[in-house]
Amino acid sequence: MKTLIAATFLLLLPVGAHAGCTIKDFAITNFTPGLASVGSSTRVTLRGDLVNHCAEAAAGQIRIDIKDDKGTVLQSKDVWPAGTGNVAPGETVHFDVGRLFRYKDGMSAFTATITDVRIW
Repeated sequence: MKTLIAATFLLLLPVGAHAGCTIKDFAITNFTPGLASVGSSTRVTLRGDLVNHCAEAAAGQIRIDIKDDKGTVLQSKDVWPAGTGNVAPGETVHFDVGRLFRYKDGMSAFTATITDVRIW
């Protein structure tokens, strides 16, 4: 019985160790969306910084929503700005995810929110 309890504890230990960082421990700063004319096309730029305020290294996932002037979501993507790497405590990772989106007439609002936290 003691062996079963010890094995269960060791199995669940990594889950408990990852529970320390939450969405509230990350922040998006300097988010600057824009549209730039390049020749005959328009390029979307979505730059910003993801900051880890957690006490341990972790990664944050962000969702970018592009809406029209009525609030209808035209495009949405979930991205991990640091890829499959963790961001050290107090550190920042810069992102520009505009290349993931195609310009469409009517784009007027750009939002970035943190949707998940993971330790890789």
